[in-house]
Amino acid sequence: MIKVEVVWMAVEPLDMRSGTDAALARVVTVFGAARPHHAYLFANRRANRMKVLVHDGIGVWLAARRLNSGKFAWPKDVSGTLTLSRPQFDALVLGLPWQRIGEAGVITLL
Repeated sequence: MIKVEVVWMAVEPLDMRSGTDAALARVVTVFGAARPHHAYLFANRRANRMKVLVHDGIGVWLAARRLNSGKFAWPKDVSGTLTLSRPQFDALVLGLPWQRIGEAGVITLL
């Protein structure tokens, strides 16, 4: 089992032809370093493909996910990076609106 403590999302698209070395280089460029037990998410321009790079403390894992229809709810107006909670990550990989999970989806009395 791969332990993931923090999930980071890169806003800028990644070429999905990139392999492990290119994705790791992008992680270091965008996030400063690949930290153990952190996952780094990237999407392509159309946001229908995603790659996840995970540093497990010994090496790195690269996984890919592709939606047959629809798109991942990838932010476009934000620059830099975002962190996601586990429920937000779970919603994102299913193609659901992860921005509404957690505090962002709370309805309060006005």
